[in-house]
Amino acid sequence: MSRTQIALSVCAALGAIGGLAALRAHRRRPPVVGAAVAEPTDETSVDQRGAVRSVQAAEVTLPADALAGMWNALHLERLARAYWRYLSRVTLGLIRVVYTESERFVVLLTRPFVLLRFQAPEYELEGDRGVVRWRIERGVLVSKRGRGGDGYLEIDVRRLPEPRPEVGRVRIEVEVANFYPAIASALSRWVYTRTQSRIHVLVTHGFLRSLVRLDLPLSRVGRYAAAPAGPGERQDGAPAAATAQDGERAPTPRR
Repeated sequence: MSRTQIALSVCAALGAIGGLAALRAHRRRPPVVGAAVAEPTDETSVDQRGAVRSVQAAEVTLPADALAGMWNALHLERLARAYWRYLSRVTLGLIRVVYTESERFVVLLTRPFVLLRFQAPEYELEGDRGVVRWRIERGVLVSKRGRGGDGYLEIDVRRLPEPRPEVGRVRIEVEVANFYPAIASALSRWVYTRTQSRIHVLVTHGFLRSLVRLDLPLSRVGRYAAAPAGPGERQDGAPAAATAQDGERAPTPRR
């Protein structure tokens, strides 16, 4: 089976189960009192070179004390983990994330079926903005032109002015930039926009809506384990053992 056939098969499978799985994911935990997520937006475009830029965003309102307790590097890392966990849950475990010291692999069930291979995440946290970015290295879903780390996936969080002292607000954007999809290269942009692109938007909107529960799991890697945790959270930030439920795998501990 060719790379393009694999990519199309994956998109067809994910599209078939996406709606049911998203509903199942939303039932896992009730919303936090005082938290709300505005209707997510979508801006997706393809330039003349064939590079895709896709941005989904939503404004999240939550209690001000909860936001203050989570505004640190530890919770930015946990937000990143929440994205990958949601992806695995919404695909009913078909898509899994494998961690190594220097890379992240998004796989179909297991390696060597690597859909997307990312470099290790880059973090930025200063003032009222936090960013976590994964540079795209290669994978079945990436054309040859898009390999090598020029394209990226990132989550961008910005604190907004508080309408009232007890209310906090953030704007969260999930952006894919300079991405060259293999499906568009091998077949056409029309096929890409009606398969992989639509599924990406569906999944990302579901992830943004899920943030109303403020369910940010502990990181697998624990890069910022020493960062202060919010009220009621573990201070060590130690990564939990991998579970079949979210389909992720923990890295081998350093010796």
